[in-house]
Amino acid sequence: MEYAFCKSPKECLQYFNVNEEEGLTDDQIKRAIEKYGPNELPPEEQKPLWKLVLEQFDDLLVKILLIAAVISFCLACFEKDQEESISAFVEPIVILLILIANAIVGVWQERNAESAIEALKEYEPEIAKVQRASHSGIQQIRATELVPGDIVEVAVGDKVPADIRITKILSTTIRIDQSILTGESVSVIKHTECVDDKRAVNQDKKNMLFSGTNVAAGKCRGVVVGTGVNTEIGKIRDQMMSTEDEKTPLQQKLDEFGTQLSKVITLICVAVWIINIGHFNDPVHGGSWLKGAIYYFKIAVALAVAAIPEGLPAVITTCLALGTRRMAKKNAIVRSLPSVETLGCTSVICSDKTGTLTTNQMTVCRMFVVGKADAKPEVTHFEITGSKYAPEGDVLMNGQSVDCGKHNTLVELANICSLCNDSGIDYNEHKKQYEKVGEATETALTCLVEKMNVTNTSKVGLTKKELALVCNKSIQGKFDKKFTLEFSRDRKSMSCYCVPRSASGDSAAPRLYVKGAPEGVLDRCTHVRVNNASVPMTYAIKEEIMRQTAVYGTGRDTLRCLALATCDKPLSPSDMNLEDSTKFASYETNLTFVGLVGMLDPPRPEVFDSIQKCRKAGIRVIVITGDNKATAEAICRRIGVFGENESTEGKSYTGREFDDLSPADQKKACHAAKLFARVEPLHKQKIVEYLQRDGEVSAMTGDGVNDAPALKKAEIGIAMGTGTAVAKTASDMVLADDNFSTIVAAVEEGKMPLLLM
Repeated sequence: MEYAFCKSPKECLQYFNVNEEEGLTDDQIKRAIEKYGPNELPPEEQKPLWKLVLEQFDDLLVKILLIAAVISFCLACFEKDQEESISAFVEPIVILLILIANAIVGVWQERNAESAIEALKEYEPEIAKVQRASHSGIQQIRATELVPGDIVEVAVGDKVPADIRITKILSTTIRIDQSILTGESVSVIKHTECVDDKRAVNQDKKNMLFSGTNVAAGKCRGVVVGTGVNTEIGKIRDQMMSTEDEKTPLQQKLDEFGTQLSKVITLICVAVWIINIGHFNDPVHGGSWLKGAIYYFKIAVALAVAAIPEGLPAVITTCLALGTRRMAKKNAIVRSLPSVETLGCTSVICSDKTGTLTTNQMTVCRMFVVGKADAKPEVTHFEITGSKYAPEGDVLMNGQSVDCGKHNTLVELANICSLCNDSGIDYNEHKKQYEKVGEATETALTCLVEKMNVTNTSKVGLTKKELALVCNKSIQGKFDKKFTLEFSRDRKSMSCYCVPRSASGDSAAPRLYVKGAPEGVLDRCTHVRVNNASVPMTYAIKEEIMRQTAVYGTGRDTLRCLALATCDKPLSPSDMNLEDSTKFASYETNLTFVGLVGMLDPPRPEVFDSIQKCRKAGIRVIVITGDNKATAEAICRRIGVFGENESTEGKSYTGREFDDLSPADQKKACHAAKLFARVEPLHKQKIVEYLQRDGEVSAMTGDGVNDAPALKKAEIGIAMGTGTAVAKTASDMVLADDNFSTIVAAVEEGKMPLLLM
């Protein structure tokens, strides 16, 4: 079904003539299977063995050797002298044995090569939960038996079995981790409303579930609108199938060398034979012109065989193998030998943003609280150091370190960050690094609490695993967290009801801690926290808070902002209906604004210098990301892709803006652009095609299933070590540390084999 995301749930159900409460009948299922086939990706057709064998001889130098061997063999057959006849067979037999061994190795490598298309199958779930007319209630079936029109239920932990249009959400919210398909680093909240734009990219199809993605939270029901190759992941398979392998620059040069060599050899051999025509009747040949002609023909053939550099392949392989060893030491794992040389010829690097240019570790870098609430309200800003999930860094005010425990407002802010939070940090002993457990934004807040250390918890003698949450545990130990009002789209916030464990007077009163989008939270704030006092929210205070929020959310920073607030006198739990999420907003009223935090996925510290190295080496860097344009441009300014005050007009495009251009203008855009944002897999392929037509040698990075077609299309595909198996198998090189600087180092190493050869 096309444009299911543009249609209402009712229209989708009518299209398939299905009742949501009953499901498809057996007759409808039978007709759908005949029409659409099973819900699976067809296996990749393997080349027959004879075709693979013939392909190993489809090389000009090999053909020349083969012809030389055949001619030598034929001439050996005409030798009359028995001893000379035996020795004459040695040369053609040795050549043939070398060619056969080469063919065997080539066939074996191709037969054992991993297929990116086969790797896609790991995203096919085995089980689906459906509602069908032949069975009362929900039943489990094989996912391959699903057909368009089936009514499917998915819940937290499930893998989505097909492309599904959501018809009903059965929980407060439904969150989907679709990073493998869209590259989004955080889970996406879905809804049932129509998306009016027929040209919407997958990131904007908020009412669709895509096959192979995972349910991060919640439960919903929907109607299947696409199965097998008609799913988004199926379209990626088709794109990979239609992508033909391009010859590397080295292979092209060898072909040119082979063509020139064959011409020169032919010319010399003919010349040698013609020059000696006068010697055909020499007595040494028994006076026979025919014997003399054959003799000098054999000499010409021997010259041809001697002129062919049989050792060249071995030399090339050795040089490239040495290059792979050096690259491996720099965390660049080469999967294809010719790609070593291709790296050295790279003229354009098309890099993903998240995780390659940035750390992919959301971090709070700025925050503010209200310092003065008089006629001219003022806010107090704090800078937070540290750019990873490691609980290491300081809180600074005007460049000086701050003892957060001495600021009452900061203590309350830390309480909200720690308690109104379902995520955490864990230290991975194997990788020797801190990792998020849960949502990226909440993990950033957890990390902020550790840096603030408002309880002045001693960290002496603690292991790295204990240091991950020591301050959070200290705060959480002082409260009983009774329940959480989950995030919902209507109010754009979440909250938790907490009761202090050991306190008296007002400090013993329960609190409803709230965090959410600034505009949503501020509209429900009646007071603002200034030091330890609760001051009525005035128009002037609200305007100043909104102004500072706008500064955080735009310009060079473009931070993701969260407002933090508390309800000092919440309703009693007995007066709340915790089953009805539509009433949650009414419980989160009469709030007191505490502060605001700004976070971002920070650039890797070493990327700026690497970009400058590329520029000096004449290599152009193009950032291609699924993120929104404003955020991407802000990161590009930080890492030096754009200058601080450089205009982005004609240099920065969204996928939609790129589609609106004519083919000629698209070519110009690829020639001049430095950033493409909000793109889909097809956009990446198009960009690579235009660059190749322009004579560029492109290196493309990626980590998701959506990146695989472009990785395969580019002269050199570079996958992230933490990426999907599909991306890795479609690539020529894997970055063990996911770092852009490693690509630059690998390009430098790629020039060494060229110099050696």
